[in-house]
Amino acid sequence: MFRGRAGTVAELEIREAEGEVIFAVRVQPRASREGIDGVREGALRVRLTAPPVEGEANAALVQLLASRLHLPKSAVRILSGERGRLKRIAVRGATAAAVEGLAAGANT
Repeated sequence: MFRGRAGTVAELEIREAEGEVIFAVRVQPRASREGIDGVREGALRVRLTAPPVEGEANAALVQLLASRLHLPKSAVRILSGERGRLKRIAVRGATAAAVEGLAAGANT
């Protein structure tokens, strides 16, 4: 299988609207360790140790993003993709710069 290099922060599609930052996340469940692994195909790449069953990976994703952005879990919502690896996330109270900082590796 071809494995391309991680993309740049500039490739991350971020939209700010009504006090929220909206962006795409590509999740890798059952990873050996949790973390943010840059950008791939316009989405923030996130590794989670939780399995993709009964919402465990989604809960772990919300927890990871909230803790890295220093926000409560209630500020992070999954807009779409709850049953897939590619998700649209809305974060209330965050800035596009903060999300770009995650992608750049500043908070991994």
